[in-house]
Amino acid sequence: MKVQSQVNIPVLYKGTPVGDNLRIDLLVEDELIVELKSVEEINNVYYKQLRTYLKLMNKKEGLLINFGEYDFKEGLRRVKI
Repeated sequence: MKVQSQVNIPVLYKGTPVGDNLRIDLLVEDELIVELKSVEEINNVYYKQLRTYLKLMNKKEGLLINFGEYDFKEGLRRVKI
């Protein structure tokens, strides 16, 4: 599988770079964005962050993985646009 880590996403406004680039944790097969966290509780800001990455990269699906959960299954969330 082709997996890229720390992929930069330029933020553009009318073709002009604005601010710093965003960086996604993993891009799998140029289709799936994986955002990794290690927190006690997932809050809405992490979902919004992943949805923003999906929109900017024109992707349909992502995974939010929280390694802070006791059970791995509880820390795995699928996010779609």
